[in-house]
Amino acid sequence: MRVTKVTLRPVAMNKVCAIASIVLDDEFVIHDLRVVDGDKGLFVAMPSRKLPSGEFRDICHPINTETRQMIQDAVLQQFAAEGGIEAFRAAAKELENTA
Repeated sequence: MRVTKVTLRPVAMNKVCAIASIVLDDEFVIHDLRVVDGDKGLFVAMPSRKLPSGEFRDICHPINTETRQMIQDAVLQQFAAEGGIEAFRAAAKELENTA
């Protein structure tokens, strides 16, 4: 399995810099991954939903470390290619100003 497409859009949500969609093997899409600027640097968080208890639960997630790393590498590589954190923060700020 491989990530064949990554699409990113800037957002201004606390530490979230971008929302990503990925396509696997040109056949399966996963929406709403989050690029997060965490205490230890950028990472990719899986799509999740809030439970009535207030906890968040992943909707989908990789079963092993290698697959998680492959997804994260593909998303962060595209994030960097599109200008990285500075570009996405500027785009998010511009979106806020036009809203």
